[in-house]
Amino acid sequence: MGLKAPSLTVHNFYFGDGADITGVPSKMLTLNCSVAMTVYNPATFFGIHVSSNPVNLMYSEIVVATGQLKKYYQPRKSHRTVVATLEGDKVPLYGAGASLAVSDDMGGVPMKLIFEVRSRGNVVGKLVRSRHRKLISCSLVIDPHSNKPLKLKNSSCVYD
Repeated sequence: MGLKAPSLTVHNFYFGDGADITGVPSKMLTLNCSVAMTVYNPATFFGIHVSSNPVNLMYSEIVVATGQLKKYYQPRKSHRTVVATLEGDKVPLYGAGASLAVSDDMGGVPMKLIFEVRSRGNVVGKLVRSRHRKLISCSLVIDPHSNKPLKLKNSSCVYD
């Protein structure tokens, strides 16, 4: 299974004051975005079943948006572009909120995109199975005032 570097599009980015569930005042962040990536199945004899763990967008070790790739089957020798929608609604930032306001004024918000993609291929029926996992971690800077797709470079992502 091969992966091409993802791209991220920010649809909504709202930052303001609020209170968490327990009533503690904090800076709050609402974020909606989508992550698109291309998955390639190089196998010549079998298709693969592709799934993932939750896709997390993090700011300062706080998960601000999360989403999931839908499971699907990918035929042999094929490319497919998949999209995951990430949502975070009124996420409390606690102490990290002040630094978010400063980085927003400087033109961008540093974030980290972390997810794992798994594939499973049945080579000979269910007798022989091929399994692969890729953990992807990408560092990026989001411009909250732009909704253009942010193309991530392979150099900004780590594939384990």
